[in-house]
Order: sequence, then C-alpha cells, then structure tokens
Amino acid sequence: MAIADDDQRFMRRALDLAEQGRGFVEPNPMVGCVIVKDGQIVGEGFHEKFGGPHAEVNAIASAGGASLEGCTVYVTLEPCCHHGKTPPCTEALLKIKPARVVIAMQDPFPKVQGGGIQILAADRIQVSVGACGDAASRLNAPFIKVHQQGKPWVIAKWAMTLDGKLATASGSSKWISGEAARAEVHRIRGLCDGIMVGSGTVKLDDPLLTTRPPGPRTAARIVFDSQATLSPSSRLIETISEAPVVVGVAESARSERLERLAHAGCELVVCHGNDHAERMEHFLRQLAAGGMTNLLVEGGSQLLGLLWDTRQIDEVYAFIAPKIAGGRDAISPIGGAGVLNMEEATNLVRTDLRSYQETICLHGYTDFSL
Repeated sequence: MAIADDDQRFMRRALDLAEQGRGFVEPNPMVGCVIVKDGQIVGEGFHEKFGGPHAEVNAIASAGGASLEGCTVYVTLEPCCHHGKTPPCTEALLKIKPARVVIAMQDPFPKVQGGGIQILAADRIQVSVGACGDAASRLNAPFIKVHQQGKPWVIAKWAMTLDGKLATASGSSKWISGEAARAEVHRIRGLCDGIMVGSGTVKLDDPLLTTRPPGPRTAARIVFDSQATLSPSSRLIETISEAPVVVGVAESARSERLERLAHAGCELVVCHGNDHAERMEHFLRQLAAGGMTNLLVEGGSQLLGLLWDTRQIDEVYAFIAPKIAGGRDAISPIGGAGVLNMEEATNLVRTDLRSYQETICLHGYTDFSL
C-alpha cells in the first residue's frame, strides 16, 4: 500500500477519535492522534475534555511506555506550541523522536498558526500537512469560524408542517414534530454553548430552552430582545438557577427594564448598532468573545429571517412533520426580506435526510458557511 493511502487511512482513524470529544472540549478544537510504528497502531488518543491533556499526550500515554522513536504520528490539527492550560504538545512529540508527523490541517489559533510545524521541522522531523484536510476543516468548522471571523457557528433549527408552517395563524405550534424528533433536538442542545430565540417567541411560547436529559454542555438561554421586554415571570427567569439567561439589548432600552432583568440574574449584553442587523452582528461577536463556539437558534420567524438575510447561518436542521396546517397568515420558518428570484435562494450543501418516526429531518450546511 502506498504511503499516501496509509496516511489517509490512519488520519481517518484519528478523525474518528477526535469526534468523540464533541461537546466536551469546546471552546477548544476536537483533535485525534494515532501513533504508528512498523505499520501498526501502537498508540492513539483524543482531546477528551476542556482543560485536560491534549490528543498527542493521550496517544503517547496509551503506548504504555514503549519506545516510539522513529514512529509516524498522525494528528488532525497542528500540535500546539504554547503554554495554555497544558504544556505544548510539540514538547511531548519531540521527546518521543518521531520520524514523521502527519498533520491534517494548520491550527488557525494565532498563538500556533504554523509555529508547531516550524518547531517540529527544525528538529529534522519530516512534517506533512493536508491528509484528510477537508474532513478536518469540516470537523472543526466552528473553531475555525471563531478564530477567522470572530463569531460563533450558527445552527438554525425549526420544526414545520408539510406545507411549511412554523405555527398556525393564531400562533399555535405545540407540537408540530413527534417525540423522537424532539428528543433529537435536546441531543443537539446538549452539544451547544447557547440557545437563542427572539423576544416574540418568548412572549408567545414562554419556552424553557433547557436540555432534557442534560448533555455534555449546559447551554445558556439567549434572548435577542432590543428593548429588554423579557418578563421576570417568564419560565426562563424562573429557572435561571438551571442555566444562565443572556439578553441582548439595544442601547435605547429603558434603564428600569435593564435594572429589573439584572436584578433577576440575567446577563445583559448591550448590542451596538443602528438597526437589528448591526446589533446582531455585534451581539454574535460578543458571544464568541465570551467563549461561545456553537450557537443554536430556535426561532422565531423574524429572528431566523434576520440571520438568514444577513448570511449568519451556517448549518440547518429542518424537522418536517406529516401535517398540513394551511392558512394564508400562518407563519413560515424564515421571515425577513428574503430574495426576489429563486436563483438567488440559498442552497444547502452536504445534506442528509434522517427519519425520527413520523418526522423527517433535512440537515445540511449553507453554501456560504466554511
């Protein structure tokens, strides 16, 4: 078998390992590592939790102290070369004296960004970059977006009837999707740092936005509420001890409303800008700066429309139930301005169709996401 084929095979194993860290390592990237000697895997590991040992260290430990000199190391992301919560992975690799280090992609984090590769190469280790690079980039697209664009990865989720209604004309929406589909939504929530809705959705549905049962992450409940109208008697505030509540407000919000929400324990984020689009852009940047990597947006139509019109959405979960609601005034999932011509419509790419009993889910990525 050619070296290139081996590189692909072992890197795919490293990527499978990296995936096991999803939900546990953010805002760090998911990373997997495989150590190969004489054509056999002798060590493997992945970054298991934020603040814990990195993939390379875990892979070396799994080798049980055996000599690894002359081995080939496969790692899905460039080894770090700086002191953070753990020592640099380049130091750990230099100690085992590998002959080759195969890296799927360069780390976009400014404190690394090619530095790890340079350190390894300076020690006369053969370094190869790019094996399964596209797959590695897709795996860590949220991490890449945070560091390249300063905004979290935005996941849009909605449930709709077969005729494309988010709710009836009266606003009734419980329940469109079936129980199995709702369980999948809770699984997704448990992998995210925040769950966002608009102020209108809170007034209409009074949602909890908690994850049941709990997942790896406890997502903050986020409300985009320019005028700070969130009621202290809402279920979000009544359950604030279960998960944080973050409210994005405009500079023009009345001070007494802000004081009321702050007193209730909400975290207030002032969003600067002259309109909703500018305020949302600023809000997303502040959420990313606060450590949020994956942001799930669950509605309503106006909020999703705002994000769609401004090309902020990266990933979509559309749950479609075999129900027909009808109604000229019934609400559709995406409001906003939309497009005038169908040729301008956003295409989803890398789509897949999943079945949850009577409900199906179309999952995909926008064609302008990473």
